[in-house]
Amino acid sequence: MIFHVTYEYGPEDRDDAQARFKATGALPPDGVRMLGRWHSAEGHAGYTVAEADSATAIAKWIQQWSDLLSFEIVPVLSDEEMDEVIG
Repeated sequence: MIFHVTYEYGPEDRDDAQARFKATGALPPDGVRMLGRWHSAEGHAGYTVAEADSATAIAKWIQQWSDLLSFEIVPVLSDEEMDEVIG
């Protein structure tokens, strides 16, 4: 499954979030493959596109950051998958 994961954090968490990102690279755990990540120019939001066999794997990754960031996780479909849906 492919997931579109949007993140956001407030100015009060900026320094902690940036320090953790620089220290860890915010890399996903086993079972999740990050396909790409983009950050807003102002720096307080962005999104990741990732692939995982389950939402549980994505949730475990997000849990590592949920003390600083808020998230929206949306499973998404490719054109081929959507074609199957709409017939």
